[in-house]
Amino acid sequence: MFKQSQSKIKSLISACALAATLSSTTLSTASADDFILAHAYPSDHIFHQTSSIFTEELAKQGSGLEISYHPGGDLGDWTSLFEQSMEGVIPMTLTFGASEFDGRLDLTWLGYVVDNWEDARKVYGPNGKMQGVYNQILDDLDLKALGTIPTGFGSVAMRKGETKTPSDFPFEAKGVKMRVPPVPIAIERFNNWGFSAVPMPFSELYTSLQLGTVDGRAFGPSVEIWQMRDVLESYILTRDYFEHAFWLVNKSWFEDLSAEEQQKLTAAADATLNRIWDEAQSIDDGFLAKVRDAGINVVELTPEELAKAKKTLYANEWPFMEKQVGPEIMDQLREIAGIK
Repeated sequence: MFKQSQSKIKSLISACALAATLSSTTLSTASADDFILAHAYPSDHIFHQTSSIFTEELAKQGSGLEISYHPGGDLGDWTSLFEQSMEGVIPMTLTFGASEFDGRLDLTWLGYVVDNWEDARKVYGPNGKMQGVYNQILDDLDLKALGTIPTGFGSVAMRKGETKTPSDFPFEAKGVKMRVPPVPIAIERFNNWGFSAVPMPFSELYTSLQLGTVDGRAFGPSVEIWQMRDVLESYILTRDYFEHAFWLVNKSWFEDLSAEEQQKLTAAADATLNRIWDEAQSIDDGFLAKVRDAGINVVELTPEELAKAKKTLYANEWPFMEKQVGPEIMDQLREIAGIK
């Protein structure tokens, strides 16, 4: 039903190597109450803001735990941090769902679970409906999600010089080469919508848009469209998925804490998540305004186009995902999304 790590030997070696590194550096002067919080992104990313607020909130709770903070990927990229949290080497991380360790984590990409911020908060926000679903999966990896970190709705953008603004699928998508992440559900979605889906690593995307290797890009939140504004012509607001990251702790580590410290850590995390979610929509809207100000043509789907786009995914992509996660989880998702 699900995929565990592709190589236990590789996992053990990487964990031991990192443990050795940490023991000779950061952990050499650490107390028993120190724990590592790591992520792979710079100081202007929401992960850093989350980490800073959490540090404040944990202190307010009077916790005896001390954070050894490692931002910017100095302990590995986001996939490596996910794995090291599974192994218990890094107790806490902010990262995305690494489906190479369990294919069910591709649920984070699932289309049209929600399509607006109000519903996104109810479903993915603090103590939202998806937290229990995710923890069913993460439990098998010795992980626990304290919550999810929002980064905004993903949509479609077309490269500079491309005048097409496809919004009526599949008719306007025919012949359009659309870059998608190299994830099965992403390929499935855009093929179903009538595009020619081109799976491609993110590192190759900018150059491919610049050279015209692809006509457009999918899965683009407004912050990324702003960052790539000089190679983009238009932004079509499909809002086909809600991009979010995981705030993870190693479950065994968490359960080894005293009941009092578990309660304080959870309270600090809840307070942090509420503050982050309070600000997330305005941040996303702010980047969308910058996209418009940069001269990029922003296109909204009509209600009819949105209904057609949803119908296609519910009829094709959702059954495709059910083969990966099973009917029990997908029934929960259908109830959450209000699909009969």
